[in-house]
Amino acid sequence: MTKELNYEKDVTIDESALDVEWLEQPRLMARYCQHAAECKKELDHAKEALEVKKAELDKDIRSTPDLYDIGKITETVVQNTITTQTDYQQAMTEFIQAKYEYEMAQAAVRSIDQKKTALENLVKLHGMSYFAGPSVPRDLSKEWEQKEKQKEANTRVKATRRKK
Repeated sequence: MTKELNYEKDVTIDESALDVEWLEQPRLMARYCQHAAECKKELDHAKEALEVKKAELDKDIRSTPDLYDIGKITETVVQNTITTQTDYQQAMTEFIQAKYEYEMAQAAVRSIDQKKTALENLVKLHGMSYFAGPSVPRDLSKEWEQKEKQKEANTRVKATRRKK
């Protein structure tokens, strides 16, 4: 990828420049989708490498069981022997890491999509003069206290209902 991703910065919204945020949104989505696609490609390569390594070990174990200290060859013995091999464990580690990177890239795409929804809602609020400022200052601590009292009253009502 030519341009480095800065997730923390990219999901942040500058409320004072919604027009600029909207202009940047399609490019952000494209960049993160491209990154997710690249991670998916790496995951597919890691999965294929893991399967190839497993097949190679399976073939080698069946053709030379003495090298692996195997008496009788059974499917379970072969599979267990494969999973204990260092080459297989390394390929599995790379597969797990690629899967993690892909899932994180998918989460970033969802976050950028969520940013779009947030931008839509901010624009609606702006259109309704939400950011114009209140005509009378609000006492947030008093409002919070009232909500807490209401929650407490609701809890008491629920408790009374349960006793009946």
